[in-house]
Amino acid sequence: MSGYKNIALKEIMASKLGSIDPSKFKQEIFDLYSIPAFDSGKPEVISGSEIGSTKQIVQPNDVLLSKIVPHIRRTWIVGKDNGRRIIASGEWIVFRSKLIEPRYLRHVLVSDLFHAHFMQTVSGVGGSLLRARPAQVASIEVPFPPISEQKRIAEILDRTQSLISKRKEAIAKLDTLTQSIFVAMFGDPELKKWQIETVNDVVHPSRGSIRTGPFGSQLLHSEFVAEGIAVLGIDNAVANEFRWGERRFISEAKYQELKRYTVKPNDVIITIMGTCGKCAIVPDDIPLAVNTKHLCCITLNQKKCLPRFLQAYFLFHPISNRYLEQTKKGAIMSGLNMSIIQAMPIFCPPLALQKEFAQRVEAVEKLKATHRASLSQLEALFDSLQHRAFRGEL
Repeated sequence: MSGYKNIALKEIMASKLGSIDPSKFKQEIFDLYSIPAFDSGKPEVISGSEIGSTKQIVQPNDVLLSKIVPHIRRTWIVGKDNGRRIIASGEWIVFRSKLIEPRYLRHVLVSDLFHAHFMQTVSGVGGSLLRARPAQVASIEVPFPPISEQKRIAEILDRTQSLISKRKEAIAKLDTLTQSIFVAMFGDPELKKWQIETVNDVVHPSRGSIRTGPFGSQLLHSEFVAEGIAVLGIDNAVANEFRWGERRFISEAKYQELKRYTVKPNDVIITIMGTCGKCAIVPDDIPLAVNTKHLCCITLNQKKCLPRFLQAYFLFHPISNRYLEQTKKGAIMSGLNMSIIQAMPIFCPPLALQKEFAQRVEAVEKLKATHRASLSQLEALFDSLQHRAFRGEL
């Protein structure tokens, strides 16, 4: 951290916060900075009668750091005074100092550099029971440039982070565009009188065109190797688009035993265990691969049904949604299986309409790819700026 001196966080921890039991002020309305409210980006506006425990009294520009579930980086700057008393739950460590620019400190507290030290202060048995120990957090040192430099760094990082947020918003809007196109083209089959069939009617006529992966002893975790034939699982479809997640491989010899589970380009894969009901299309450039038992893999008769149509139908159409909800209610165990998917009702519009839909979705996907590439560049830039800033090199 050349160029700047460091200070221990105890130097800027709020020492005399004061506390309040809001339940004694039943009619009073408070601004409550709670952990559940963090994701919404704004405090709860809540009456004292609805608050069941003592809270910390905080003030605008205090910086809050969550000590529970510490692997989730929660840092919050207390907002302006809206004429209500401002309180915070006890899960926050509170920082307050005129020597620190709150926006700068927030960037420090969510940085990789700080987080590695922060996680060393954690105790507990795991999951939601993990918590950082404030006494140990107090001894962590952070870079401490002059206040004018803190403001300059915060401004640069804020601007870059704003660009990242806007790019993510654009991608999220494009994610909803595919659904809008689908609903506009295929939302009301009753009016168009398209024939209702089942998924089993639209798979390729060859044997094994709809299949789940190897069960039980057919594929053991101990049989995965460092490189070889790829094995696809839930993580490859969980985003409702194909992505490489954890890379798993089997040997060529093992593949010969499991080759009937080979995944082909343009197959539709559906998660049937764990995170159920996610759906993706296998890309054209897929290397030789098989799927695990966690996926149902469908090779379609593309003279009747295109992969893009089946994926969108499965995810968005009320008929498929109702069917899946009904089967879920009647199931002894949660999850999907191949029989449920085979029997799912589906209508197949004329192929020309399906092709038009696929072309429009491909255009959306290309735009999303452009935005994602830009997002990756911005995130890399932010990481670089952050690293240089805290070393005094920005």
